[in-house]
Amino acid sequence: MSGHSHYATIHRQKEAKDAQKGQIFSKLAKEIAIAVKSGGPDPNGNFKLRVAMDRARAANMPKDNVERAISSGSSAAVNLEEATYEGFGPSGIAVMVSAATDNRNRTSQEVKNLFERAGGRLAGPGSVSFNFENKGLLLVEKTLDPETQMLSLIDMGVEDIEETDDGLEVYVSPDKLTETRKKLQDGGLNITSTELFMKPKSPQTISDPASAKKALSFLESLEEHEDVQMVYTNLDIPEVVLSQVR
Repeated sequence: MSGHSHYATIHRQKEAKDAQKGQIFSKLAKEIAIAVKSGGPDPNGNFKLRVAMDRARAANMPKDNVERAISSGSSAAVNLEEATYEGFGPSGIAVMVSAATDNRNRTSQEVKNLFERAGGRLAGPGSVSFNFENKGLLLVEKTLDPETQMLSLIDMGVEDIEETDDGLEVYVSPDKLTETRKKLQDGGLNITSTELFMKPKSPQTISDPASAKKALSFLESLEEHEDVQMVYTNLDIPEVVLSQVR
């Protein structure tokens, strides 16, 4: 949406800053370990692990850290499981939280507290997830002629494209993510990030600066929780408003 910033773009910019400080490595290590636990240590046969390792490389995570995370995921002694939470934040924004935890009860209570402190609430399974679609997301570096580039991407069979300041967000079905990445790279395009993503069907625009700031602060408090891996939301903020609150 021209002139607007949805939360995926805002999150990616924050994640890039965190990567510079090495703060993202612990979350990536958990993402890798969880992927290994669910699908094994071979990235060739484990799609989620392949995506997690791609994200680790993009964040310049040291190879030793990646190998330790794979070993951790292979160890029966490491008690780590996935947990998903759904709820509503300030201004009624829909929020999905993906976590990796060794204590589900503790994480559930702490996430619940974060929602309630912001005036939101956790909700039951399905109350929010119906408003999101599971997608593969690739960020493609823009050329000098993004319009022609977008037409070329459409010819390659991608589902949707959104132009942002960071590049072109290219959406595909999750099972086509690896295939599309290779096709785009073979076509000479530079892929700067690859991930599995929950895309909102109906973005909710917040145009009031105070409300936008409160919503962003809440989402950042979720992301800063040590067990939270990803936060997805339908929040959409006009760029002119975003410039006032950041």
